[in-house]
Formats: sequence, C-alpha cells, structure tokens
Amino acid sequence: MEVISVGSSSSGNAYIITTENSTVIIDVGLPAKRIITALHQIGRSPEDVEAILITHEHVDHVRSVRAMGRQCPNALFYASKGTVENTDAFQYIDNERIIIVTAGEEIGMSEAIANTFPLSHDAVEPIGYTISADDINVSVVTDCGVITDDIYNAVKSSDIILLEANHDENMLIYGEYPYSLKVRIKSDYGHLSNSCAGDALTRILDDRKKEMTGRMDPLRIMLTHLSFHNNAPYFARQTVEEKLEQCGYKKGDDYLLEIASKDEITVINCGD
Repeated sequence: MEVISVGSSSSGNAYIITTENSTVIIDVGLPAKRIITALHQIGRSPEDVEAILITHEHVDHVRSVRAMGRQCPNALFYASKGTVENTDAFQYIDNERIIIVTAGEEIGMSEAIANTFPLSHDAVEPIGYTISADDINVSVVTDCGVITDDIYNAVKSSDIILLEANHDENMLIYGEYPYSLKVRIKSDYGHLSNSCAGDALTRILDDRKKEMTGRMDPLRIMLTHLSFHNNAPYFARQTVEEKLEQCGYKKGDDYLLEIASKDEITVINCGD
C-alpha cells in the first residue's frame, strides 16, 4: 500500500491511497491537472480510480469534483448528503455515480474497505475515512477543531495517520487574521493546532503501548493541512516531536513522521 499526499494546505488538499490493483482518492481540492499528474507519477491512470471520497464541501476539498468526474470515468463519488447538497459541482456528476454515506458506515471496494466517522468542523455533514487493505489501516483526519471520542476510536488502531496540524497557536494569535476568523479556527469546529495534534498522537501511542504484546512497527504519521499564514513545517514538526519525546517516544522506534508538502507529492510506502 502507498499513501500519497498530492498537496495539502489551507489552499487545497488531495490524497491518493493505492493497493496492488486499487486506487482511491480522498478529496479533490487541488486542480485536476495536479491530481492526474500525481497519478501518472505513481504509475496509475485516471481510469484506475475506483472511488473518490469527499470529506466536506469546502472548496479546498472539492475544487475539482466536476473535472475529476470527467477525467476518472470509472470512479464512484462517496460523500455525505450534506456535502453533496452543498457542493454545486455534484450537479455535473451522474446520480448513479454518487453514493451517499453517513458517519459509521462501511464502504466496500475491490481491495479495500473504508469506514466513515464524523468530523468536528464547521461544515454541514463532514466525515473522515479509515481505509483498510492488506492488513493495514490508514486514517485521514483533517479539518476538525477537536479530536472527539468518535474520531479517536475510529483512528486509534491505524498504522498510518494523516493528521491535521493546521496552525501554530502563537502565529495565529499574533497574526494578521481578523479576530472573528481566529476564533473560528481555534474553536471546536475549526482546525487542529500543532499542539493538539501532538496531544492526540501521544494518546494514540500511549494506547498502542498498553496493548502491545510484542514489538510493533512504528506508527506512520503525516502531518497535513498546514496553514500557509499561521504555520511552518519546522514549527509543526518541532511541536509534535517535542511532545512525543517528552512522553518517552523515540522517532524511528515508536513513530516515523512526514510533513505533507503544499506543492509537491509526499509518499508513505508501507514497505519502507
């Protein structure tokens, strides 16, 4: 299995998950040309895409729904009713290609299963996804203001977690955003800070340690959705790694950490 971030930031997000014969995309908030180019870079074609899973209706996650519908003729679109009804581009997708899903539902695909869970975000009906294939679980958790019990229980057993680390709290507080936007971002329906991401990952590693009966592979982490204005890769990595190290977790032994690039693909290969 490979997990590829095509690009991830407040301006656009798209992730590709592949198995030997399956290609799934989560969110299409980047230009379709970039997503198609990424598919070719990893040896896949648009015709290989069997499912496009959408988390919510904000433009940085749905920008290319219409274009990807044309480019990927075999792909079914999975999204909540609230997302579909609040994304104009879905009117250009044939109804038989749109599958309405709800949080807590299981989606069967050719070589993978996707389980859905509710996100805490200021969208109409946002949902996250855990993809399971080849005995590997991959969870994508972006655009949530807080890690709820539903989110935590859905992702705590994952081997790979794509987790939002949207902002450095000081950069946000002292930055140029208007006060109302700062309040929205910091709310339980906004975005996760670097610190909150570190706390969530520490809790996950704590639970893995309690349940460990033998040596476990390191937890694979990709920090995603970094704000261009209120964060930097260095601050995200430093904050999360300091929290993990303070709790006794060692990079390389207990976890491996990547930062999703805003403009280039970032890959986790589960064979690494």
